[in-house]
Amino acid sequence: MSSIIGAVNTTGNRVRFSIVAMLFAVTIVNYADRATIAIAGPVMAKDLGLSAVQMGFVFSAFGWSYVLGQIPGGWLLDRYGSKRVYFCSIFVWSLFTLLIGGVHLLAGGVALYTLFALRFMVGLAEAPSFPANSRIVAAWFPASERGTASAIFNSAQYFATVLFAPIMGYITVTFGWPEVFYFMGVVGVLVSVVWLKVVYTPRTHPRISPEEFAHIERGGALVNMDAGIGVTSAERTGVAATPQLAYLKQLLSNRMMLGIFLGQFCINAITYFFITWFPVYLVQQRGMSILSAGIVASIPAICGFVGGVLGGVWSDALLRRGWSLTSARKTPIVVGMLMSMAMVICNYVDAQWLVVAVMALAFFGKGVGALGWAVVADTVPREIAGLSGGLFNMFGNISSITTPIVIGYIIQGTGSFNGALVFIAANALVAIVSYLVVVGEIRRFHLQPVSA
Repeated sequence: MSSIIGAVNTTGNRVRFSIVAMLFAVTIVNYADRATIAIAGPVMAKDLGLSAVQMGFVFSAFGWSYVLGQIPGGWLLDRYGSKRVYFCSIFVWSLFTLLIGGVHLLAGGVALYTLFALRFMVGLAEAPSFPANSRIVAAWFPASERGTASAIFNSAQYFATVLFAPIMGYITVTFGWPEVFYFMGVVGVLVSVVWLKVVYTPRTHPRISPEEFAHIERGGALVNMDAGIGVTSAERTGVAATPQLAYLKQLLSNRMMLGIFLGQFCINAITYFFITWFPVYLVQQRGMSILSAGIVASIPAICGFVGGVLGGVWSDALLRRGWSLTSARKTPIVVGMLMSMAMVICNYVDAQWLVVAVMALAFFGKGVGALGWAVVADTVPREIAGLSGGLFNMFGNISSITTPIVIGYIIQGTGSFNGALVFIAANALVAIVSYLVVVGEIRRFHLQPVSA
């Protein structure tokens, strides 16, 4: 990761790289906690007597609260600052993850409802995470480096599976599924403490040099973003609270923005298949052991990580070669989604190695095409960038609710994952159509004046 950023021409020291490294680490834990229930899911479902549809609803519990928490989470970040809110977020989601390990002490419907409630709280606590990542990158990185930094923290979602899926598979087999949640809960609490020691604003960091500060400020970094902690966002930005609601209406009536939101919903559906049902698919349909599934699941994740970084690098390279912003962003997205559709091939092959290879290609493509946050940076109005990012993430993560449930019904209704793979491939196709037909030209969306 440092080698990728190190290729950027820099001035002074590189404290900002320690910041993005911390974002990378926290996002790894973030996505590992989301994936715990997928790794432990087959054994958990058997122990608690949960059906495929019930597990689908449990998988979706995270998504309900994560979506509902996006705009409130963005408001908290603007009101109290990234460092403080993100610390509370990490600590609280880790605490609820740890508590899930105690569900085995309950029985029947009580266990099901408690499991749903705890996963719901994990999602609510994680809601500020990606808007905070974007916010911190905007404060610490000049515009010329922001795309690469965003690609790095976004690619952590794939590396989480690479690092933790084998560990969680081993813990499940050796000690039991509750210990997976105990382990990840403790890891998260420790990371929250490290967060407080590492992350500062550019103006308050004890190790930043005047040269680096001047470099990032001159390049467009929003170094004063958290300078007004304790006052309202309206006082700090000069944008009144009432017109902000009218501005959101403008976003929701704009064809380009709606196309971007739809594309992100479909792209995220691929993500949530991989972090919820994919390990279950390997165990139930491909006959792998839980330990083997945990190890095998890391292979597509490695490919997704590589694709995630390369997609951002490729898009920036196209821009430097004179391609239009529209072409430079859309080309990796379309190519990546076409590769993701290859997963349907798994319905027609039996060899496990071939299944893994095809899924690796599909997840690599998903990584290449996951440029949503870069497109948001290119398009959202500067006046409400935080709220716009929250709205974008809210729409994108509705698929965290729908995808697990739909797949659960497909499996229960057909007794097979074949229809589920077709469903996910169809999402990739819709993402392509959305970017090619609905979005149109990618450009900055300018708000129309609204009286308070």
